[in-house]
Amino acid sequence: MRPAGRPRSAANPRKIALWTAVALVGAAGWTLLALSRGEEVSAAWMVAAALGSYAIGYRFYARFIATRVLKFDRTRATPAERLNDGVDFHPTDRRVLLGHHFAAIAGAGPLVGPVLAAQMGYLPGTIWIIVGVVFAGAVQDMVVLFFSTRRDGRSLGQMAREEIGVVGGAAALLAAFAIMIILLGVLALIIVNALAQSPWGTFSIGMTIPIALLMGFYLRVLRPGRVTEVSLIGVALLLLALVAGRWVADSSWADTFTLEPGTLVVWLVAYGFIASVLPVWTLLAPRDYLSTFMKIGTIGLLAVGVLVTVPNLKMDAVTDFAGRGDGPVFAGSLFPFVFITIACGALSGFHALISSGTTPKMVQKETQIRMIGYGSMLMESFVAVMALVAASIIDPGLYFAMNAPAGVIGDTVQSASQAVAQFGYSISPDQLAAAAKAVEEQTLLSRTGGAPTLAVGVADIFSQVFGGAGMKAFWYHFAIMFEALFILTALDAGTRVGRFMLQDMLGNVYKPFRRVSWKPGLVLCSAAVVALWGYFLWVGVHEPLGGINQLFPVFGIANQLLAAVALTVCTTLLVKSGRLNWAWITGVPLAWDAVVTLTASWQKVFSGDPKVGFFTQRSVYQDAIDAGKVLPPAKSMDDMHTVVTNSTVDGVLSAVLALLIVVVIADAARVCVRHLRDPAASRLSEAPYVRSAIVAPAGLVASKEEKAELAAAERSGP
Repeated sequence: MRPAGRPRSAANPRKIALWTAVALVGAAGWTLLALSRGEEVSAAWMVAAALGSYAIGYRFYARFIATRVLKFDRTRATPAERLNDGVDFHPTDRRVLLGHHFAAIAGAGPLVGPVLAAQMGYLPGTIWIIVGVVFAGAVQDMVVLFFSTRRDGRSLGQMAREEIGVVGGAAALLAAFAIMIILLGVLALIIVNALAQSPWGTFSIGMTIPIALLMGFYLRVLRPGRVTEVSLIGVALLLLALVAGRWVADSSWADTFTLEPGTLVVWLVAYGFIASVLPVWTLLAPRDYLSTFMKIGTIGLLAVGVLVTVPNLKMDAVTDFAGRGDGPVFAGSLFPFVFITIACGALSGFHALISSGTTPKMVQKETQIRMIGYGSMLMESFVAVMALVAASIIDPGLYFAMNAPAGVIGDTVQSASQAVAQFGYSISPDQLAAAAKAVEEQTLLSRTGGAPTLAVGVADIFSQVFGGAGMKAFWYHFAIMFEALFILTALDAGTRVGRFMLQDMLGNVYKPFRRVSWKPGLVLCSAAVVALWGYFLWVGVHEPLGGINQLFPVFGIANQLLAAVALTVCTTLLVKSGRLNWAWITGVPLAWDAVVTLTASWQKVFSGDPKVGFFTQRSVYQDAIDAGKVLPPAKSMDDMHTVVTNSTVDGVLSAVLALLIVVVIADAARVCVRHLRDPAASRLSEAPYVRSAIVAPAGLVASKEEKAELAAAERSGP
């Protein structure tokens, strides 16, 4: 941020030329993606459109919000500095915190959602992912992080209660916590499915824990501030763990690391509890920072691979399923379900929980919020773009054979080939068998959930660049393990944030809980959070139609409803803090998200299509029970009763969550109108100003002025 009183520098011709070139590259990418019809388009243009848009958005729009709207203050002490307790509040190097924040927000959504949304074609998902993140998702993350930092790291629900009021705040607290448990359970289930019977993945991911503990001790005790040193050590050990994982899988130790789903549930619950109660610098921050190297490295190599191999997008720009709404991957029309299916990558309520959870308690300077909040979300969006690329470059026939359920395509390559032909695409039984053989899988049919499809796309690109067709199986299994690691880092941070949320809620009844590092509250709330999502996970693993499987259909809607809560809180705070002229920055995304998500909720509750409407689905299965029939996916009459129960629960839950969000928005509107009528009656819960003693750069690379400040601080000593 330009210091007060310093004249604005003259326009630099080189910078003008550079940003003009960036804009032209992005515009060229968009033009070719949007206008090409009837011919294949290179995936490189999707990468160009994304990177060009991200660069312009970060340089101009994010900077405008940071300097003109929020007015970051580099002289103001953050909660990490003022309340430093070495457990939850801890000033963390911006590079480590960027890695932690990105790893925490980047869960299953940006990997799985875009793959599923490819059913509608590559263009709708691309537009939403890129435009949505620049104007909605990244804005939400940055603004929530700013306002939470100004409020001692308060959770989203607690900020809603303090700034909106008892009614809207209570609805926000209840909705946010319930949605958080659903999200954590779904993330954990995906991890279990990815790691079960996989000694390579289990060993490699397990080794990240002792590596992270070493990094935390090194950076805290042995060599404080030596981020570059610890990064090199951590990356070297991570690469060794990845390679050793394959050695273990081929050795006599394989049985030791080949775990059943139930065993993995126990280990995940134990890990979530430990990660939640340990000081943040010991395990959580260094492990997430370490994971970021693998995440960014893999996605970066994937982007390079796309630019080197220049694969064509084989999926249609817009498929017939977009208008008909009868797709085999998921039912529903393009509006609103593409925007719900891509639950992360463009806009995600889960991010708001991280931005008002661990990160505001660790950020050193307000000026770093732009890089950490807005920048991390752009990174996650690029992950979503690359996932969409991976799904769109494989044969569409293979895509639908992998993502359509067995009840639709059958369980043989012959039946799958015939079913795909009815969708309007073609793939022979021999091609389906060869695709499975190439990645050393018995079958690729009905490998739903998105992760295997992404792995096939990654393997196609990497095998062309690194090692040839003979390495395709290696890269496929590497990608499966990579996805599990990606998701696990969101689970540990999410559990800690869930603990903060529960402590904030209980703190309204018993004040000691408000001290997030109060040990009795810390332990009790951590145990409660892992017990809740652990229960749903345990039932889901042991009952194919129960537990978290029951709640999975509401995952996308719940996440986007949570984003509506976050944008409502942000808009209310912009109005109450005297920024009414800029309230549109979060108000417009709020209006869009509310319309999309409440429309989806309405359809899921009231639609007459049993593939969409929960209650209609319930009626169909109940009628079948009365007639003594068994319908798929049920395999027995007991399963039929379970489906009826699941449909009822999902329908009621969708209706209740939507109603809670309507209450939050309505109460926030009342507060905003009251403020405009009588500004003096409004009260902000912002912490008082305290001057900061920390000197730290705003971005990854220090500017000349920041280098001079750092040098002066070193000369003056502690």
